[in-house]
Amino acid sequence: MNRRNFLRNSSLISLGVLVTQFPAWSRSIFAWEQPIHNIEADKAIDPQWLASLYERGEKIKYFKSKNELKYIGMPIGGLHTGTVYIGGDGRLWLWQIYNESYDGMKEGVEPKIVLWNNGKEQVRIRPRDGSAYIEPAIADNLRILEQGFAISVYYKGQQLIKELRENHWDEIVFEPSYPTCTVTYSSADFPADVKLTAYSPFIPLDIENSSLPMTTLHVEVVNKTDQPLDVLISGWLENGVHKNRKDFSSVRKVSVSKNLIDGKALFFECQQVPEKDLIASDYGSMAISCQHSDAIAVAQIKEWPINPADLISEAGASNIGFNELQVGSLTVKRKIPASTKIKISYAISWHFNNVHPKLKERIKDAQNGYWYGTKFSNAYHVLEYYNQERNKLDENTLLWADTWNDSTLPYWFLDRTFVNIGTLATANTYRFATGRFWGWEGIGACAGTCTHVWQYGQAMGRIFPELERNLREITDLDIAFKPETGAIIFRAEYESRPAIDGQAGVVLRFYRDHQMSSDNVFLKRNWANLKKAIQFIIDQDKNGDGMTDTPMENTLDAVWEGEISWIVGLCLAAVQAGGAMATEIGDRSFAKLCYDYVKKGSVNMDKELFNGDYYIHRPNTESGRKNLGSYNTCHIDQVYGQAWTFQLGMPRINDQKQTLAALRALWKYNFTMDVGPYIKTHLNGRPYALAGEGGMVMNTNPKNEAKAYGENETWQLGYFHECMSGFEHQVAAHMMAEGMVEESLVLTRVIHDRYHAAKRNPFNEIECSDHYARAMASYGTFVNACGYAYHGPNKYLAFAPKVLAEKFKCPFTTAEAWGSYEQIQQNTEQTSQLSVAYGNLQLQKFSIGKVRNEPVQKDRLKAVLNNKPLKLSRVEDASDKLTVTFQKELQLNKGDLLQISWS
Repeated sequence: MNRRNFLRNSSLISLGVLVTQFPAWSRSIFAWEQPIHNIEADKAIDPQWLASLYERGEKIKYFKSKNELKYIGMPIGGLHTGTVYIGGDGRLWLWQIYNESYDGMKEGVEPKIVLWNNGKEQVRIRPRDGSAYIEPAIADNLRILEQGFAISVYYKGQQLIKELRENHWDEIVFEPSYPTCTVTYSSADFPADVKLTAYSPFIPLDIENSSLPMTTLHVEVVNKTDQPLDVLISGWLENGVHKNRKDFSSVRKVSVSKNLIDGKALFFECQQVPEKDLIASDYGSMAISCQHSDAIAVAQIKEWPINPADLISEAGASNIGFNELQVGSLTVKRKIPASTKIKISYAISWHFNNVHPKLKERIKDAQNGYWYGTKFSNAYHVLEYYNQERNKLDENTLLWADTWNDSTLPYWFLDRTFVNIGTLATANTYRFATGRFWGWEGIGACAGTCTHVWQYGQAMGRIFPELERNLREITDLDIAFKPETGAIIFRAEYESRPAIDGQAGVVLRFYRDHQMSSDNVFLKRNWANLKKAIQFIIDQDKNGDGMTDTPMENTLDAVWEGEISWIVGLCLAAVQAGGAMATEIGDRSFAKLCYDYVKKGSVNMDKELFNGDYYIHRPNTESGRKNLGSYNTCHIDQVYGQAWTFQLGMPRINDQKQTLAALRALWKYNFTMDVGPYIKTHLNGRPYALAGEGGMVMNTNPKNEAKAYGENETWQLGYFHECMSGFEHQVAAHMMAEGMVEESLVLTRVIHDRYHAAKRNPFNEIECSDHYARAMASYGTFVNACGYAYHGPNKYLAFAPKVLAEKFKCPFTTAEAWGSYEQIQQNTEQTSQLSVAYGNLQLQKFSIGKVRNEPVQKDRLKAVLNNKPLKLSRVEDASDKLTVTFQKELQLNKGDLLQISWS
């Protein structure tokens, strides 16, 4: 099934009136067959609002009192273990852990079809078309398992009980900072306030410990009174194994208490399951634990809703019929002194190791379940491991959260540029038992870790580079690779063709993944096939002008003809990356071939494909503009190849002035603070931005040319009229790198505001289904805001902040370490320091952006590691940056502090 065939197959219920009945409309903006460009050049942006985008601001908070909780669904499980959301009131929901997602069968977080009036007619919108954007999933409608907490307090002769749920408290505040969140609860009539902190272990560079099928929930109770309080803290979970089955009359639900080191757990499973269902996708186990040895286990709560008296008498086992409700609890008794607080920690795990049968039919690696299934035999063993390692897992997770937020960048910016990595913690991605990483484009939609979609993402390659190397080595250059030609099939087992943009993206990502390695082993091991993949790109230039011109599939689901700026530029960037890698590998002749190709192609692209305003699509001589293309219109990805060069620290491929002109054209012609007028007149796009919301439209026709997109317009034309956040993020990242900081911040912010909790789920950027992979491009904007560049094998690291450079601090990751970079400019003195919070950083060469473009006197330059002076072998003083090479390679470990200063 085509990945976005809404535009081709959706049924329409006409609510509009045909243009032929109103001939005057044919000359107005409402001429739907030939709409007039109607995006305003003056964006009318409030100066005060614009200034606020630079401010650190307040941490993001969503409030019950503002009706901001009902759509919240933050992924709270481990990577590749299904989708479990934590809601705005702290309860878990969705529970997409049963391996049900599959293309055309069950897509998205909620498989529903909604009707949307696009201004002319009513259109059926499926999950892959944006149904969750029009009508977001509501937590209370998809809370399929009983799970929660209750606080029972004996106060002034009364037993007071409140569950941690929205309708029990005066105010609830949800404060996210992915991968962690806190939920605070307060009521005037209750003697205690409560804070719930939740996260699954999430440690950058540690993929194993970040991929546990579990979450942790830490309940802090604060005594507001001046006297001690006797408190019961209870947490419960329903046995959700084979949930929703109706044909299991002989099956038994079993719950049993098990001990942990300094803790206790309840283990849930089903017994007497028919043999045929032992391989069913919903066969597995669940568990809940409390990390306190005095916890009281009740394997099955007698009454529902809960009665605290039933939760304080141990009942360690339950064996009941399948049709009965089985909810078990773990309760802790505490006395809280006046004006103090206590914390009780819980964890919940799941283990459903049977892959969807349709995936098993197509993918050899899916036959034996998931990677976590090779580590743990059931859900209890997951909690057993966590309990043994929890000090380290909790400490490093919270350390990362603190490191990420200990920045001068605005809280909203940190949130939006990082939050999309949460797609890895949904049913959008899997890691099979063989170790292979695999993903949809969006949950359950468009199979095969599609090269032309996943290549936009920057987050995974920087936070979990091992996963990207896995994808390059196991899939792109093996399963999907055609050694006779060098072609990479863009959906591996699900396709038979390469996609030219996906091919280029694989090469570019390979160079990034090499840079995020500590040595050259990864590059050397894969060079033979990688070289063929690069040569394949060069071979698609049939007329030898350095510009790709072979018709081939691309991310807009069509085979375009001619020389297309965004494809030409992307291929030039890829070949340039190929030349860099060839140089490192010692393949001089191939490096020269690559560099010669790029030199020729860059000159011709700037000369032939730039119309004085922006870059275009030049049709070929045979078919002209017969078929669909962007031609003389303004396309969002027109300088995408140049954008990639900033992510990789490569030389430019396009003239800077022309590139800036192209980006300004996108701002002028494609960006609007209100997409409403545009989408009302330019129809057939999917609703990823609505009236009243800002965004950058994929493609516009500012010259109002007739048949601007070709003589034979096809269903893919609808894409041109959409706002897809992944594309918008890559433009925002590029604008940031080129110094268009205000435009970058505005574009990023309007995306952020589109996903405000009052409107829809802030954690789910939607394109072709939910948690769309392309949205991980958002991290690229953060990379460029920091002016970050890194090359692990070369032991090189650089920063050149684009935002608030006078006083700047940001987190960073490298191949084996992460920490913080900080710089301060005071008068004539600039001080920069690098601190390592985790792992080991090997560093030989360090580059720092100058706040003031003034020469640095070498006798006033100091380099210090942990207060000990360092000797430098070389100092390179450019107008905008200073680069120092250390006489001896540095080994920075946790707690080490490197300082470079000059005056």
